[in-house]
Amino acid sequence: MNIEQKSTKWRASMLVVFALFALLGIGLSLICGAVNIAIPEVIHSLFGGESTYRDIIWNIRLPRTIVAALVGISLALSGALLQGVMRNSMADPHIIGVSSGAGLFGIGVLILFPSYAYLLTPVAFIGAIGAALLIYLMAWRGGVSPLRVILAGVAVSALLNAGISALLTFYSDRVGGALLFLVGGLSARSWPHVNILLPYTIIGTVLALIGSQRLNIMALGDTQAKALGLRVETYRLYFTAIATLLAASTVSVVGLLGFVGMIVPHSARLLIGSDYRWLLPASVLLSVAVLTLSDTVARLAFAPIELPVGIVMGVLGAPFFLFLLRRREL
Repeated sequence: MNIEQKSTKWRASMLVVFALFALLGIGLSLICGAVNIAIPEVIHSLFGGESTYRDIIWNIRLPRTIVAALVGISLALSGALLQGVMRNSMADPHIIGVSSGAGLFGIGVLILFPSYAYLLTPVAFIGAIGAALLIYLMAWRGGVSPLRVILAGVAVSALLNAGISALLTFYSDRVGGALLFLVGGLSARSWPHVNILLPYTIIGTVLALIGSQRLNIMALGDTQAKALGLRVETYRLYFTAIATLLAASTVSVVGLLGFVGMIVPHSARLLIGSDYRWLLPASVLLSVAVLTLSDTVARLAFAPIELPVGIVMGVLGAPFFLFLLRRREL
């Protein structure tokens, strides 16, 4: 058996493992909660039978679980694309300012115009897209280099975060309603949120998978990619736009949920390699497992008090970020 065949078998095996973990995460998310529901009851409720727990499963836990899965997929793909475009394993959606733009606009609505809170999703989405466009324009100089995008992202994010801090300072008496958005949480997410996220996740996933081979070429470096006939600037903009679309839709629904876009793609890369034809599907499956399991932990750890899932991701993400720093020669 040659190395390539062995590598393919290993990658396929890891995809199966990730898929099993994803199913485990989904199952535990449906079973566990304020009321634990037995597996036969969950199955019976899901497939049309009359059950005492049918409303709990269909109207509370199932939509929340689907939202968690869609959020994980969108953020993980966004992070994987950005890591490929920037050629930096520590890149994630925060690099392009999506979180800061959505945060400022979202907090502005919640604090300044609370009666228009129902507009939070579209307003936060506009803020995220606007911030990403601003960063890209600032980084443009006859083309866009990964370093300039990162530096522009840091600068714009710092400015937008200063705006968020100012709002929280001047309107400290209204901060309560904005806390969940700042931390990132899945509480009370239901079918309308599924309907918001689903089309963006499907479109972004399909476009990302279509471009996986071009990401492999870009990983060789700009000079070699251009020598192979790839329009580097065009595809850098293409993948950045997809990453922005995915991350912006997520932030607008669940708030500023950090670290997912960094942890999941890098973990998948350590186990499955850097071939994006395998890495992107692996990130999709692993992200479903990570978000659903993290949300279950957030619900159960201090029950009956429910933690925002963003806190759990922060606990996982900070040590992982330090691990990456230790591995890199900086």
